[in-house]
Amino acid sequence: MTTHCLNACFMNITPFLALACPLDGAPLQRSASHWSCAAGHHFDIARQGYTHLLPVQKKRSLDPGDSKAMVAARRRFLNAGGYEPIASAVSKAVLAGLPPGATIRCLDAGSGEGYYLRQLAAASAAGQSLALLGLDISKWAVLAAAQQDRRPNWVVGSNANLPVLPGSLDRVLCLFGFPVHAEFARVLKPGGQLLQVDAGPDHLRELREIIYPRLKPERTDETRTAAGFELLDTETLRFSLVLSRGEQIADLLAMTPHLYRASAEGRARAAALTRLTVTVDVRLSRFTVQHPPIF
Repeated sequence: MTTHCLNACFMNITPFLALACPLDGAPLQRSASHWSCAAGHHFDIARQGYTHLLPVQKKRSLDPGDSKAMVAARRRFLNAGGYEPIASAVSKAVLAGLPPGATIRCLDAGSGEGYYLRQLAAASAAGQSLALLGLDISKWAVLAAAQQDRRPNWVVGSNANLPVLPGSLDRVLCLFGFPVHAEFARVLKPGGQLLQVDAGPDHLRELREIIYPRLKPERTDETRTAAGFELLDTETLRFSLVLSRGEQIADLLAMTPHLYRASAEGRARAAALTRLTVTVDVRLSRFTVQHPPIF
């Protein structure tokens, strides 16, 4: 996509400035080259446009999150449009009921390479402003996101310790991710919403039947509401997806937890495929936060 096209498509993105220091929680102020707090903690802005806000003492490994190869697979698969119906539904839910001139602060908690935030930016109506923050624990994912669009603020960070000021967000997205509801409630404004996408019982069933000797019992369709939140509604998204090349199948497997859960034999069976039709079955749930949070 050309720079001209990016400017035309994403003119409604405004700077996200509600970052908090990951060391002491104080507001961060941005300069040309770094973010800093009143205590003097500095966090450099990489030349690619992202910031590392995951302190080394809070890492569980030297290189946490998705690997460079996994991020590349997700980027190829998502940019090909296979999950566009999910992105469209998420964007519609984020923007529902907002006045035309609203400015919305939205965090994608576990943003990967940024596909869903880019789709959200393209879907917003004229006059709406979006202050977008994409956060992922994988530096490779955040780097890929920043390389594709530098207008959202991209940070390396953890859902367990969001570097975001309390009560500053209108929307939090957690899409196929690892929700930390206490943190989500802390950073949402009163009346703010959490949008969560989770796999349904039939999600990618056909692929799972190939890579596993037997499937686990189906999960319930019931949507669970975390403490501190109230369920607004749940939407089921279900459609068939035709993967016509072995590379597409490999990319889909590489961007799911099944890549590591499957045995070597299961992965080999998937690698031998040249065509596969899979069922996409996900639940999109909207929650509103209760203030003060109840835990």
